Amino acid sequence: MTTPSDSEDRSQIRKTNTMVGRRKFLTAATALAAASLPAKKAKAVNTASPAPGAARSGANAATLAVDGGTPVRATRLRANFPGPLYYDEEERRELLEVLDRRAPFRWYGVGPKGGDPDKCNQFEKEFAAHTGTKYCVAVTSGTAALITAVAALDVGPGDEVILPSWTWHSCYDAVIVAGATPVFAEIDDSADIDPTDIERHITPRTKVIMPVHIMGESADMDPILAIARKHHLKVLEDCAQSAGATYKGHPVGSMGDCGIYSFQLCKTISAGEGGALVTNDPYVFERAARFHDIGDLRGPHAAMLGRPPRMSRFAGMQFRMNEYSGAVLRAQLRKLDRIAGDFRSRSARVKQGIADLPGIQFRKSNDPSGALGSSVYFRTTGKEERDRFIKALRAENIPAGTIEGSVLLPLEPYIEKKQTLEPGWPSFATVDGKALRFGAECCPRTIDVWNRYVGVPMDPTYSDQDVSDIIAAVRKVYPAIAKT
Repeated sequence: MTTPSDSEDRSQIRKTNTMVGRRKFLTAATALAAASLPAKKAKAVNTASPAPGAARSGANAATLAVDGGTPVRATRLRANFPGPLYYDEEERRELLEVLDRRAPFRWYGVGPKGGDPDKCNQFEKEFAAHTGTKYCVAVTSGTAALITAVAALDVGPGDEVILPSWTWHSCYDAVIVAGATPVFAEIDDSADIDPTDIERHITPRTKVIMPVHIMGESADMDPILAIARKHHLKVLEDCAQSAGATYKGHPVGSMGDCGIYSFQLCKTISAGEGGALVTNDPYVFERAARFHDIGDLRGPHAAMLGRPPRMSRFAGMQFRMNEYSGAVLRAQLRKLDRIAGDFRSRSARVKQGIADLPGIQFRKSNDPSGALGSSVYFRTTGKEERDRFIKALRAENIPAGTIEGSVLLPLEPYIEKKQTLEPGWPSFATVDGKALRFGAECCPRTIDVWNRYVGVPMDPTYSDQDVSDIIAAVRKVYPAIAKT
């Protein structure tokens, strides 16, 4: 996931970008990085200075480090998880208020000095406002948010949910827990669900389409929403990896019938764990609020509902967020736009710095201005070339890897074998459920996309020198490996 910005001095490369045109900037940036000209030392977390006397010019600089040449960086660049990098006195103050009130439980405090808890309640209101939605339910994890959302959308045995073949286990697991049947669709070059592959999977049993906004890139929501309207289906947006991303001006999670988020360690903002569900539908909200709290609807949620409850108590789960998590997330939410902006600025500079390489193709973006930019991906001819790129970039001390953050779910042995908690689980008990086939045969294009892309993870605290080193490494490696 990613995957914070200290105040940074302007480096020589940023000055060059201001003084000359883009074309000259690209040339100057590469030359500066290759010659190891000293830049002002940035004060960001991950700044690494070149080793004294490291040669980066002439024949040795042109020789890839994987072949014995001198690496672009003397030390390995690492991408850290963003949220905790921004922790400061704001999180500390919020947490101390919980301690002083002796009110770690979201509904009431204890003892003679116990105060009224409000962190989770306030976070729900603030997060709903930030996402442009009416309602929010704070829960214990992104997985809990998915399970709650599936229940809130009335999904159960006999229903089918269409989800991408490339996503995290929790998406599949939430459908299985409900006793419903997961149906996998292909992804496209955005690594998100391919809207053109959805309709062929729709049956009379289909209840929900689950687009997952993978690694900071929104799914193509316009055609997905059009398909859902055409077939009278619900849309559940999984935004676990993309808090801060938008699609055509709309925050991810605000366009479907409901959206979910994760605040686990590697997400954009984090309390270590946590999740949230947002919606504009009072029916979905009431079901979600009840389901996450053993079927009850407590005062703050009843007030948020804004109308008399329409349901009586039913059996639910216990997914309530605690006040410590709510406190941290209130402070983190105030920094979300800054974190997203820091991600975007660094990924945009990397892409700009390598965009003129012959034949380079970046990951498809369904909204370039709204993408989070938590990684920079470019396409190769296939697995063999992809793996050579990864090995070569790592040798230059630049982090690189395959498309991250998820799993080729149909290839997972427990999924391919349809293993569930108990034999005869309703998800696959029907004739159609038994006939459903997983494995590589159900997602060949997804496997092909996954085999082609190289990713460089971004860190929103990368210094100007870090960004320049990434650009220099890709420009050094690309001509030697790419088949143009």
